[in-house]
Amino acid sequence: MNAVWRVARAAVRRRMLQTVVIGVVVWVSAATVVMALGLLASSAAPFDRAHDEQRGAHLAAVFDSSAVDRLAGTSGRAGVEAAAGPYALAGVEAADGGGFGVAGELTAVGRADPAGAVDRVTVWSGRWVGGPGEIVLNLPPGAPVAPGRVVDLAGGGSVTVVGLAFSVSQTADAWVTPEQATAWGSTASQMLYRLVDHATAADISRGEASVSTGLPLLGTQSYLAVKQRFSQEAGVYVPFLTVFGALGLAVAVLSVANLVSGAVVAGYRHIGVLKALGYTPNQVMAVYLVMVTAPAVVGTALGVCTGDLVGGPLVRDAVEGFGVADTGVPWWVDLAVLVGMPALVAVVALLPALRARRQPAAAAISAGSRPGARRAPRVQRALSGTRLPRSVSLGLGVPFARPARSALTAAAVVLGVATVTLAVGVTLSVTAFRDAANPTRANQVDVMAAVPGGTPADGPDDPLSELAPRLGDAQDEAVLRAAPGVLGVVASSQQLVRLVGGNETHVVRFYRGDASAVRPRVWAGAWPARGGEVAVSAKFLTQTGLALGDTTTLEQRGKRVPVRIVGVVLENVTGSVLGTWETLESLLPGSRATAYQVTLDPDADRDAFARAVAAGDPGIRVTPPRGGTSSQAVVIISTATLLTLLLGGIAALGVFNTVVLNTRERRRDLGVLKSVGMTPRQVTSMVVTSMAGLGLVGGLIGLPLGMVVHRVVVHAAAPINSPDLLLSVVPDLLLSVYDAPTLVLLPLAGVGIAVLGALVPARRAARMTIAAALRSE
Repeated sequence: MNAVWRVARAAVRRRMLQTVVIGVVVWVSAATVVMALGLLASSAAPFDRAHDEQRGAHLAAVFDSSAVDRLAGTSGRAGVEAAAGPYALAGVEAADGGGFGVAGELTAVGRADPAGAVDRVTVWSGRWVGGPGEIVLNLPPGAPVAPGRVVDLAGGGSVTVVGLAFSVSQTADAWVTPEQATAWGSTASQMLYRLVDHATAADISRGEASVSTGLPLLGTQSYLAVKQRFSQEAGVYVPFLTVFGALGLAVAVLSVANLVSGAVVAGYRHIGVLKALGYTPNQVMAVYLVMVTAPAVVGTALGVCTGDLVGGPLVRDAVEGFGVADTGVPWWVDLAVLVGMPALVAVVALLPALRARRQPAAAAISAGSRPGARRAPRVQRALSGTRLPRSVSLGLGVPFARPARSALTAAAVVLGVATVTLAVGVTLSVTAFRDAANPTRANQVDVMAAVPGGTPADGPDDPLSELAPRLGDAQDEAVLRAAPGVLGVVASSQQLVRLVGGNETHVVRFYRGDASAVRPRVWAGAWPARGGEVAVSAKFLTQTGLALGDTTTLEQRGKRVPVRIVGVVLENVTGSVLGTWETLESLLPGSRATAYQVTLDPDADRDAFARAVAAGDPGIRVTPPRGGTSSQAVVIISTATLLTLLLGGIAALGVFNTVVLNTRERRRDLGVLKSVGMTPRQVTSMVVTSMAGLGLVGGLIGLPLGMVVHRVVVHAAAPINSPDLLLSVVPDLLLSVYDAPTLVLLPLAGVGIAVLGALVPARRAARMTIAAALRSE
């Protein structure tokens, strides 16, 4: 064993470049695999995992407070696994309508502790309520409300926001102490149940019947409905993460296989020498396994650390909306990579080495010194009859000397180009959807208006926090139209309303004026043109079970207005409804605009416009240009960009290794070519061309592969979630994103990857002297 170890150490020192390349490729590959598996794990049923982790409620039931003394006893009824409550329920509304970060009345639950047997609430920021006058809001990170804000209440008094929290069961909009809920006049109590059988709606119905028998039940919520809403959101990016994770695994495995097998094949001559010196076949195999696995183990350890460091935040961004308290790359991913990557390297090294161990010493030496003695010259002779420069024709024939190695290298390039193609398509599709759902033009300016009466919103970061009492709608619109450079003004008002027969709140935006420049794209039906007509998002139809042409009724503050759905807009907001100002007047007479969308002349001075608006009415303010994308878009684009860079880097390292091995094996040929007058520049051209040809082939194959994967992924992740309407929009908007220049440039990504990987070893080969090249002969 000592002899094996000594020879392996000597081989590592002698082939330091190869050792470093193996370590670096395994390092990057292991990091990619960690991130890929982490993304795959995080995208696998995130709601179910979060629901189990937080012991979410399968059934939330609201009872009349007259039965509060009997509710605790329902925990022992048939089919109940665990129960929590009763919790007092109360409604609370901010005086300015938006002090809590959302408009309308919130459902506050009196709860002393975020823990419990059912529905453990995750506190994102701040702390839990500790006394009267405090409130915790059910809002995600990045919400416009921060702990410490004091909110005046519509009914008098005020509360202090002390924390932001999340309930995977969505059983409350906010939490207060039980005493506070009682003081606000609670007339209902909430019970939360985990059921033994909960897989289907029928199971939930049986559980509801069991716990409500003999009790004044006011309403229930099934976790299946909550799961559907969350699943619709996750369904947008889960297919992207899954595909990128699978591509990462494939490229990493191909690159490692190419690298290690190439290293062993390049060492056939050394194997023959060891056999000639008396080493047994098993000792020779041990030498090569140690030689390639030693740097692989080090690279794997570094890769796992890097993958956790870089992939952890990425995984957390992907699943933070589900309220998982401790997210990141799962421990089993690190363990699997720590064990699996060195094992993969050993297996890949063993397969070609087993062939060599059966060869006699003379055959092994010959195989290692003259690769592809017939195939490459035959191709090169055929190409010599063309008008190509001789260095180019010679380079194009080099890959045929080692077809298996070249095939693995080309396969890695194919997947790299496919990843680039998919990433470009993903970015273009996300951008196209964002622009269609939330159109923003360079000459469009948003103007926010203070709430009625000029009551300022709380918080120093609120754009309306310092506004004075505003003028009326007519005066505001006159001020805006009189400002320099204004071409058009559209007023809008956003309200939270309910549908008659349901308990869900929906966001409704009412427009006054020509909204064609600022509204989302209508892709079915028409834009509302008169009172009593609305357009909705496809998610709204999925959530409510309604369809285009149906009639429903909006309800707010006891007022009801029937409306007909005349259009479907491309928007990714679950409860989005868009209507006319006439409908708003019927529902809430006297309502005022909360925002204005102003179209400016392209040459207009924005600063001059803003000064004119501020001088005309201090109660309205020009807001900064809208920027950025949704959290889902950020996750998709950041994942695509990061993994594309990593996979492209791995493919380039694979090309680098292939060129290093090829030039080492063909040292004699390079020496002969230099001796007959080939210049260093021609040597560089020949070596780079040998890989550029593979890169072009990989690009031509990878482009259609990436486009096919993009089409499949977009269909799977289409944000409209409406099968009967899917084909109406996807091909037109989300799939037709590749223009002619892009289709020409994308195959060149394969050439770029190949040239990037080949350039350094090619220049090294060009600097090699004739004597050094022929020294071994």
